[in-house]
Amino acid sequence: MSSNVQADWESNEEIRLFREYLKIPSVHPNINYDGCVEFLKRQAASLNLPVQVIEVHPRNPIVIMTWQGTDPGAKSIILNSHMDVVPVYPDQWTHPPFSAHLDKEGRIYARGSQDMKCVGIQYLAAIRAMQSEGVKLKRTLHLLFVPDEEVGGVLGMRDFVHTKEFQALNCGFSLDEGYASEDETFVLFNGERTLKFTRFYISGSPGHGSLILQNTAGEKARKLIDRMMDFRRAEEEKLLNNPNLTVGDVTTVNLTMMSGGVQSNVIPAELMVCFDVRLSVTVDIETFTRQLETWCEESGGGIRIDLHDAPHITPTKLDETNPFWVAMKGTLDAMGLAVKSYIFPGATDSRFIRHLGIPAIGFSPINNTPKLLHDHDEFLHADIFLKGIQIYKKLIQAVANV
Repeated sequence: MSSNVQADWESNEEIRLFREYLKIPSVHPNINYDGCVEFLKRQAASLNLPVQVIEVHPRNPIVIMTWQGTDPGAKSIILNSHMDVVPVYPDQWTHPPFSAHLDKEGRIYARGSQDMKCVGIQYLAAIRAMQSEGVKLKRTLHLLFVPDEEVGGVLGMRDFVHTKEFQALNCGFSLDEGYASEDETFVLFNGERTLKFTRFYISGSPGHGSLILQNTAGEKARKLIDRMMDFRRAEEEKLLNNPNLTVGDVTTVNLTMMSGGVQSNVIPAELMVCFDVRLSVTVDIETFTRQLETWCEESGGGIRIDLHDAPHITPTKLDETNPFWVAMKGTLDAMGLAVKSYIFPGATDSRFIRHLGIPAIGFSPINNTPKLLHDHDEFLHADIFLKGIQIYKKLIQAVANV
């Protein structure tokens, strides 16, 4: 790579801001968001955008920038991103994870480079470009920079959507994160599976570890785990036998925690096993819950289920009934960009907005890039980042002028 090209990356103002944002270690656990808030306030001032900071929960700020449209009464557009990033293992990184190192090939290494500080900066850069061109938008834009997404959004978007401050945003459509595609095609997401952390509290006959007792918690646990893992295998077979399916189209079941017992020679009165369960959008929650209850009885009974209370959320429609999607699809086609839609395999803040009946689409303009969210050596190439700004500039105009 020529030194001139590298110098261009180094001197590019949007890349400079992106790297500055990445250097702020807003990392779990024990996050301090002060650096992010100060940085974002400066960006709002540079764009002449009003900014407010709301704390639904203490020390978990939500930063809102607003670009008013020509029709303030029309439903607004939310451009959402989260400030927090997941933990790192610095010894596993080629470059320090909060250095935002730019190598000679143009790769910017940092935690959050893909997930998802890139998107927040690209929103801002797209607005800066539109302002410089004198663009006026019909619908008001609200840029949200939220906390806590990486650990469930409990202290961020989950409760914020039920506040009067959120209602005042008058949201009609939301854009949020997707993830990288490793080939030329971009990916977007219109729905998410139902997250059901499932804990089984298994009671049984306690006693001395030298005995063979009936109905012990351990024997019940073995039977129950077998049933859960058999179900897991059946879902895996669906995925293996149908190349048109992705992991977002099936139900995943993974044993993630086990606990119980007081001493090595004492048969415990209770054991706990926990499964991370993510239900396909086609699965009925009540039917699945009844199946769990049946498996508990078949395993010996005396098993209490603690099921994470997450509702089924209908995916956003990607058809002519959704004018925002029509505008997005037409713009992507006009740019000659190939896009595939999926059900997101994990969970994002979009689920809280969709639960209100507001259409939301997850899209990060990242292609030809390995998926490294939550991985060591997470990076984004400078050119991919800059191209994403141009993509967002056109997409934001399209949806804001619906």
